[in-house]
Amino acid sequence: MRTKNSKPLTAAESAHLEAVKWLPCSVCDAPGPSDAHHIKQGQHFTVVALCKDCHQGSTNGWHGRRVMWTVMKMDEIDALAVTLARLNGQGRLAA
Repeated sequence: MRTKNSKPLTAAESAHLEAVKWLPCSVCDAPGPSDAHHIKQGQHFTVVALCKDCHQGSTNGWHGRRVMWTVMKMDEIDALAVTLARLNGQGRLAA
């Protein structure tokens, strides 16, 4: 969700976010569309494709207890690597 005082997205940022949202989840491989989870707010090129459960789920989600993240032995940088590999047509990297 964007705040009212945030800068407008550039065309490149919008295109990147849209591409990420169509990827499968970078943690559990659930099919897209996915959420685009920002690693750092306002930095639109460092976003991770996450299903609702791995993003905001109270048990599995990054904004919850992160159980799925622990099971998969992943952090945000691991998930970003998977997202970027998929965007570049390389499939899922070993985590």
